[in-house]
Amino acid sequence: MDVNRAIDGNEARRLEAIELAVNESNSAIYVTDDAARIIFVNRTFTDILGWEPHEVYGRRARDVLGSARYGNVDYERLWADLSRGRTVREEVRTYDRFGQELWLTMVLRPIMGDDGQCDHLIGFLENTTELRHIQSLQRDVLEAVAQEMPLEGVMTLICERVETMFPEIVCTVLAVDQDQRLRPLAAPSLPDYYAQAVDGLAVGPSTGSCGTCAWRGEAVTVVDIATDPLWAEYKQMPLPLGLVACWSSPIKLKTGRVAGTFAFYFRDKRGPDAWHQQVVDACVQLCILALERHASKESIARLAYYDGLTGLPNRAKLREEMERRFDQAADPQAALVFIDIDHFKDVNDTLGHAIGDSFLNEIAERLEAVVWPEDIVARHGGDEFVIVLAGADAPRARAVAEVLLEKLSEPVIVDGVSLPASASIGITLCPEDGRDAATLLRNADTAMYVAKAEGRGTYRFFDAEMNRKAQDRLLLGALLRDAVATRQLRLAYQPQIDARSGAVAGVEALARWQHPALGIIPPTRFIPLAEDCGLIEAIGEFCLFEALSQLRRWDDDGHDVPQLAVNISAIQFGNPAFPDLVSRALAASRIAPQRLTIEITESVMMGSSPAAAANATMLRDMGVVLSMDDFGTGYSSLSHLARLPVKELKIDRSFMANIEDSEAARTLVTAVIRIGESLKLRVVAEGVETLAQRRFLEALGCDVLQGYLFGEAMPPAGFADWLELHQGQPMRGVA
Repeated sequence: MDVNRAIDGNEARRLEAIELAVNESNSAIYVTDDAARIIFVNRTFTDILGWEPHEVYGRRARDVLGSARYGNVDYERLWADLSRGRTVREEVRTYDRFGQELWLTMVLRPIMGDDGQCDHLIGFLENTTELRHIQSLQRDVLEAVAQEMPLEGVMTLICERVETMFPEIVCTVLAVDQDQRLRPLAAPSLPDYYAQAVDGLAVGPSTGSCGTCAWRGEAVTVVDIATDPLWAEYKQMPLPLGLVACWSSPIKLKTGRVAGTFAFYFRDKRGPDAWHQQVVDACVQLCILALERHASKESIARLAYYDGLTGLPNRAKLREEMERRFDQAADPQAALVFIDIDHFKDVNDTLGHAIGDSFLNEIAERLEAVVWPEDIVARHGGDEFVIVLAGADAPRARAVAEVLLEKLSEPVIVDGVSLPASASIGITLCPEDGRDAATLLRNADTAMYVAKAEGRGTYRFFDAEMNRKAQDRLLLGALLRDAVATRQLRLAYQPQIDARSGAVAGVEALARWQHPALGIIPPTRFIPLAEDCGLIEAIGEFCLFEALSQLRRWDDDGHDVPQLAVNISAIQFGNPAFPDLVSRALAASRIAPQRLTIEITESVMMGSSPAAAANATMLRDMGVVLSMDDFGTGYSSLSHLARLPVKELKIDRSFMANIEDSEAARTLVTAVIRIGESLKLRVVAEGVETLAQRRFLEALGCDVLQGYLFGEAMPPAGFADWLELHQGQPMRGVA
């Protein structure tokens, strides 16, 4: 009898130890009988779900943990597995005793009896609600970024979601600008005057939690704003709002720069707990993503609309502003001043591009110093500048021109060298000389050439007599028409090199025109003329058929040219008959569609032309490769780009020219290559002229390189000779 008591005592102590261990588990645990009625729950079950043991004993587990989202079919499937003795793992969305939604990871383990039936069921529950909240926040913010929501909107979304998770806190996001000053981005629960008071504050060792956090580059926790010296000069801002504590975390970019702060304000004297820390860690990463995406977009936009050398608006921005002021205005009045720097080519040729760049920067500063704030000063290209004088009449335009000539005639000092300077200026008036941007710019250009022809260093107003130049343009148009009819046009071929292997990746066909009397006429002159004269589609058809025929001849001669690229104009690409033209050209040359690349400018691909979109889809379905040419010169929606049927991005040569000394250009090129990687698009860089450019692009993983470093555009025979020389000898040694 005493032995039995001892055994019973040992068993009781063993069971007591087991129950203690189960109660100390971080998992909620419950046990059911053979009818799935709960007969035991541990302490963590009560902590997570709020149910006391006596409230759930005898109840079915599905009545306590079930959800309307879990139907009879789901339970039948569950019990089918359990009755076979299988352990089941499920993600369950349910509610606690107080109606709060919970996400649980549930592991159910059946205890089978001797008869093969389930005698007991043990359930292990892990609360994943907090993780789900973070995952939901991350998903929504990433979607907002992908949909190109403005930066302030993304930051406000983060703050609002965090405040929903933690009703007891107020959340804010501040940016830190390049001058180390705070700039509010989001504070949805604070009054406007709070943001206004913070805006422009310099970060420092005693600038509240956020300013100090940005200064130190580490998190700052203040549990009592009223007494903490960090808030001595600023506590009158949060205390009246009932905010008595603040915890601020730095938002650090990959470069290590503190680009902002993410802060929690508390209504009681406290610091963050582990759950707060987990959420803030996730939010800071989302803020970094949003800030870097915003910076990348701004960089791309700036490179697309502003000159990389002078910082002035470029031709694209000038055109946009002119259209807004002239084409879209009801009663426009302004003067357009077209400026060409005399003999600038001599500076570049004799002293080098570095001196030339410094020279142009000085000229740009002098131009900006002359005009009013509402005027526009833009670099039109090379040594040409354009000024739009808002609301100006002839007297003001004349006065400005005279001041410009005076300022520009002063020598430019570069590295201690005095360089002579002068300019030729053409002026048009709106509305007298035209009411639209294109006409005004063309007439100002005409007047500038008259000034240059009449001795330089002077200005001329446009007049009707100057239309003789327009007549010359008409003559050139007639000559071009004849050139197309008599097949004076030729194609030149520039090699494209595989950046990884150095092998020939393909060739781009480029139109050339050599007139018997006028000599070589550059594409920059005759292609726009062809568009104006309605000849561009005939030229495009010639280029397509001739280039594919040449590729066939190279194939027959045993030359390995994997890919052929042909530029097509926006006009022709929008013609519904264009896919049929491509199909006929491929059939005539017996070239596989996959070997033909059609290059289309970014503006065409990103445009809204239904015909162009339909043609793009048809060509893709044929197997033809579509390439977005001059990528980066427009303002692409990346979410739109992902849906386009393009297989290739081509980096515009204008960015390549500045890549060695312009951080902005390197940033853009890097962004384009990364976009190509993420969308699985081939990236081609054109205008590669130096070994440094090549090495930079290869290091980034650019796929294909094209430029004078490898070879200029050559006639077919010259290209065949080039192939003979380099076939089997990868272009690795170009240095």
